[in-house]
Amino acid sequence: MTAGFLVVDKPGGLTSNEVVGEVKKATGVKKVGHAGTLDPMATGALVMAIGNVTRLIRYVQDQPKEYLATALFGVATDTLDADGAVLSREPMDFSSDDLTQLLPRFTGSIHQVPPMVSALKKDGRRLHELAREGQTIDRDPRPVQVHELELISVGPGPYPEVGFRVVCGKGTYIRSLADDLAAALGGHAHLTALRRTRIGSLKARSGVTVDDLHNWEDYLLTPKEALANLPDVIVGHETASAVSHGVPFVGGELVSIPEAVSVGVIDPTGDLIAVYIREGDQARPEVVLPT
Repeated sequence: MTAGFLVVDKPGGLTSNEVVGEVKKATGVKKVGHAGTLDPMATGALVMAIGNVTRLIRYVQDQPKEYLATALFGVATDTLDADGAVLSREPMDFSSDDLTQLLPRFTGSIHQVPPMVSALKKDGRRLHELAREGQTIDRDPRPVQVHELELISVGPGPYPEVGFRVVCGKGTYIRSLADDLAAALGGHAHLTALRRTRIGSLKARSGVTVDDLHNWEDYLLTPKEALANLPDVIVGHETASAVSHGVPFVGGELVSIPEAVSVGVIDPTGDLIAVYIREGDQARPEVVLPT
């Protein structure tokens, strides 16, 4: 059975689930999942897990994500991006220095209110479903991690277009970040363009386009390649055999791995066969791949 990872360079205008459908059609594999949704307007790296490696998706999702974004300051929309309806237009007057001085406030561990138009659930229903019904639900701020926030450009005029680069953790909404930056300057903003350039070491520019999915096998990554950012340990044949059966260890090669850190287990042939974690004196499996 085909199993592995694909980095798809998603075009604008397609939902992430529609891209999943295109990958299923091209590969003939029904079990396909993706590591982190991109809004229809957004482009860039959408990592697909194909076949029995879908259980490894969380280790890709946990990697930092890099985005290039453009936001129109002074114009608010109901979705915080260009796909939404305009709610207000209020000219904004600020300099690059004004915005640059704000960036440290939005870097590091911050709290962010998720947008109403999102896939998060409230009482079992997606927020975007409630938004389409005209409902607005109170959302609690959630902790997110912004590793890097760099201002690239500030355009001219009363409604300046601002370009910025973000490296962040999972669960961060770039459109909320843009509006929060504008709010700190006394206004609002919405995204006009968003591109995810990479997830961990998996880059959009190395991915396959939707139009070129008929060549998907040329882009298929092994689990080890896709999880290159995950720390790993190479084990011998005897340990590898036990690992393939999900055996926990209280001695041997795996008890020396860092505590409370997910570690890939590599067999003597160089294949990733499992992910283990050590808790105290015991190393136990988190995911074991079929041999």
